[in-house]
Amino acid sequence: MPTLAIVGAGPGMGLAIARTFGRRGFDVALIARTKEKLAALADRLSQEGVTAEAFPADVLDRDSLTAALDEARDRFGGIDVLEYSPAPHAPVPGLTPAVPSEVTIGTLQPMIEYQFYGAVTAARAVLPAMRAAGAGTLLFTTGGGSVDPVPMFGNVNAAGAALRNWVLNLNKELDGSGVHAAHVVINVWIGEHGPEGAATATPEQIAPLYWELHDQRDRAEAIFDA
Repeated sequence: MPTLAIVGAGPGMGLAIARTFGRRGFDVALIARTKEKLAALADRLSQEGVTAEAFPADVLDRDSLTAALDEARDRFGGIDVLEYSPAPHAPVPGLTPAVPSEVTIGTLQPMIEYQFYGAVTAARAVLPAMRAAGAGTLLFTTGGGSVDPVPMFGNVNAAGAALRNWVLNLNKELDGSGVHAAHVVINVWIGEHGPEGAATATPEQIAPLYWELHDQRDRAEAIFDA
């Protein structure tokens, strides 16, 4: 059975992506900080007929993230698709948005660590085996500000843009290797209770885009927009 590893798995996008791949025969490795929440997600997926297991790790702790992906690889016999989409939330220290003129090294560095360095760490954990097999997919998610920045998220968008640049360049490097890297831009508010006037979409509406990128492998970036 092929395996999908989701870094930043949660009850929204993570669950929807897990279902999308799981219904197509994938086992799912769920990676995030909280063991209990991951276990609940794994149990929910198992009840729906999807084989899923929890592998707790903190993306800000690069050793723990690498160890979790190694454990998932050993458990399932490999990782065929990596999806990286951790969402900053309290109480992660330092992950506070700032407008561009107020961005400092102190407010930018945590975002770089979370979005960019975590993604690089995850990719390095799975890419050698994918290259050796001549197959695999690497998917990385950011918000719309990575492409069209929003002033109130000056530091968040800068980190997302760095990740975007790296992913597009990585895909160029991997051309012809059998491994495909792609960037997903979610340019809508996910779920309900968004800001007044903001475009919204459910995780279930967005998740098929990830399957398309893995299955069709014809583009390095996809933007989900209203």
